[in-house]
Amino acid sequence: MGKFTKAATILAVAGGLSACVNSDLERAGVGAAAGLGTALILDTNPVVGAGVGAAAGALCDDVNLC
Repeated sequence: MGKFTKAATILAVAGGLSACVNSDLERAGVGAAAGLGTALILDTNPVVGAGVGAAAGALCDDVNLC
């Protein structure tokens, strides 16, 4: 399985889990986990991946994405 496929799988699972959470903090946690997993698969900085994921998770309802 290629890196892109693994990253897409993580993001799809995280997207599905984000529907199960209610608060910005919970969405930030799911986003951080997805960002971390994606960063590890793509061999990039895991701290940056988790930070970007957490920010995206916390703000996704503000821009009507989740």
